[in-house]
Amino acid sequence: MKMTVDFEECLKDSPRFRAALEEVEGDVAELELKLDKLVKLCIAMIDTGKAFCVANKQFMNGIRDLAQYSSNDAVVETSLTKFSDSLQEMINFHTILFDQTQRSIKAQLQNFVKEDLRKFKDAKKQFEKVSEEKENALVKNAQVQRNKQHEVEEATNILTATRKCFRHIALDYVLQINVLQSKRRSEILKSMLSFMYAHLAFFHQGYDLFSELGPYMKDLGAQLDRLVVDAAKEKREMEQKHSTIQQKDFSSDDSKLEYNVDAANGIVMEGYLFKRASNAFKTWNRRWFSIQNNQLVYQKKFKDNPTVVVEDLRLCTVKHCEDIERRFCFEVVSPTKSCMLQADSEKLRQAWIKAVQTSIATAYREKGDESEKLDKKSSPSTGSLDSGNESKDKSLKGESALQRVQSIPGNASCCDCGLADPRWASINLGITLCIECSGIHRSLGVHFSKVRSLTLDTWEPELLKLMCELGNDVINRVYEAKVEKMGIKKPQPGQRQEKETYIKAKYVERKFVDKYSISSSPPEQEKRIVSKSCEEKRLSISKLGPGDQVRVPPPSSVKSNDSGIQQISDDGRESLPSTVSANSLYETEGERQDSSVFLDSKHLNPGLQLYRASYEKNLPKMAEALAHGADVNWANSEENKATPLIQAVLGGSLVTCEFLLQNGANVNQRDVQGRGPLHHATVLGHTGQVCLFLKRGANQHATDEEGKDPLTIAVEAANADIVTLLRLARMNEEMRESEGLYGQPGDETYQDIFRDFSQMASNNPEKLNRFQQDSQKF
Repeated sequence: MKMTVDFEECLKDSPRFRAALEEVEGDVAELELKLDKLVKLCIAMIDTGKAFCVANKQFMNGIRDLAQYSSNDAVVETSLTKFSDSLQEMINFHTILFDQTQRSIKAQLQNFVKEDLRKFKDAKKQFEKVSEEKENALVKNAQVQRNKQHEVEEATNILTATRKCFRHIALDYVLQINVLQSKRRSEILKSMLSFMYAHLAFFHQGYDLFSELGPYMKDLGAQLDRLVVDAAKEKREMEQKHSTIQQKDFSSDDSKLEYNVDAANGIVMEGYLFKRASNAFKTWNRRWFSIQNNQLVYQKKFKDNPTVVVEDLRLCTVKHCEDIERRFCFEVVSPTKSCMLQADSEKLRQAWIKAVQTSIATAYREKGDESEKLDKKSSPSTGSLDSGNESKDKSLKGESALQRVQSIPGNASCCDCGLADPRWASINLGITLCIECSGIHRSLGVHFSKVRSLTLDTWEPELLKLMCELGNDVINRVYEAKVEKMGIKKPQPGQRQEKETYIKAKYVERKFVDKYSISSSPPEQEKRIVSKSCEEKRLSISKLGPGDQVRVPPPSSVKSNDSGIQQISDDGRESLPSTVSANSLYETEGERQDSSVFLDSKHLNPGLQLYRASYEKNLPKMAEALAHGADVNWANSEENKATPLIQAVLGGSLVTCEFLLQNGANVNQRDVQGRGPLHHATVLGHTGQVCLFLKRGANQHATDEEGKDPLTIAVEAANADIVTLLRLARMNEEMRESEGLYGQPGDETYQDIFRDFSQMASNNPEKLNRFQQDSQKF
């Protein structure tokens, strides 16, 4: 061990010794200040840590209170309880850490300062005292005169005793200094090492705790991702409902009447009315009235029990009241009493009177489920109170879409479990679903099923026509073809687990699809004949100029598919005269029939089956091909790598294009000539399809092998409608890019124009033939 102060120098009491003492004393004084500061900081840290533990414990108790409050939500309650228990453990670990810190830093260093430094100070005082005494003895000894023998001896004796005492005390002081310098290293390092081990134990305990909690947190995170997706979907649905209600509110004050037809609670109509009291003052009070369960009742507050005005509507009549001063009054008269009521407007009065009259009529006929359905259809609450003069071309919502889709065979009950009155639909499959099955379909992912509400969402006309082209019966003949053979029983309503297993097997694994021999291709000779026929037709068209014309026989205006549903060409091509422009058609109807002679789905692979069916506008066969694994973007190498979507364009069906797009067709996939669906629709003059492709994100800047984009083709053909759509879409795109509105649909004018074209293409396609008809005049 290296000595701080040498003992030999101590005996000499040399200047080096004094200098060493001065340096050591200054160092010890500074050490004392540092240690005192460190102890005070440690005490403050411990006090703050204890306050943190108290606050953390209060926070943890708040989490437990929230968990108890969420007792109706098992996931939230379990998670919060587990987290609060883990936080409580961490609080305990923190408490142990602060206790060990207090023992290692505060206690040890304080003891070092109080004990060892105090001994050093005491030794220093004694040394300074004896040093002063020695100095005095030396001075006195030096001052004694030689002739005074007695004083010389006395001074000599005092000096000898003082030197002896000085050496003893100085050696003790030096010893104390060296011991202190050695001990302070061990004490400081010992306390800090103990403090760091306390932290090590704390973090190990926390790591072990959260390692056990980690798998649960990971599972909860995955579940939370699903909850976020569901919450986003619910938010969109709520926003759509909010928008619908807001539009309804702004359209007319009368639309604020709240009404509903619901077999579950029996409510036919409900809303606020003024009721005249039967007392002597004849006061009028505003109450919430409803027609439900064959009774007329009202409430003042929601929690109040309804007051029955009419016990049985079959025994009462309703009539206008024009003989009183108040406006919009009507009277409900029963054999025992009459009730005078006042609506907010004439339209609402008529609605209430009609609702009461209809309820009276249906009350007589109400027998079982059939009568309940009749009640729904006859009730005025199934319709809107908005003016009947509004355009019928607007997007269908709510009950209108529900009634139209449910009228398709099989759609009156859930496609998967059979529950009556389904209010949800899978738009890419074309089926109706109950609310529980719709939730299971959502969990499959949009690449299997896209779910929409038949009552809350807005339905575009082409999408509604798509739903009406398919239906539960058509789809179940494909996806449940082997259910009976396999002895599988469909799940019943309420069997959630069984439903999930069945729906996954049906749509994801496709276990019940009849896997006939579809892998074999048609004979090579047939393939060559079909390919040659198509190639000849394409060559014959390519030789025609924009003004050339083709003679075709009048096509049949109505065709039937396998489901028995009549199909009409969506762009109104059946209404064309026998002479049409070469820019309008690629091939004649007779040739088209010839090309389908070789179509036999039993011998085609799924991709080719989808390809052929897309041209023939046969949605059931297209759905069957997809069920057998057809690639929706399959390219026919024998016919310029055309896709089913391009074939749908050539076939002229807007609904067929919509079906392929809903099932993942690439709207920008092009053939060997560099032409995509938008190119072909522009060449053929199919305005409705052009509008649809632009809405679905088609790239109108793409050019074909001749360097022409769709706008150039439309301008050369002088098709005003398509030029308008393309230029409007391009202008809207440029405007959104300049304003940084990426992902936004565009301004209201752009949306209104495209909405009008969509409505026209689906409901009045003959209006879009003016370009083709005008071309006949020149």
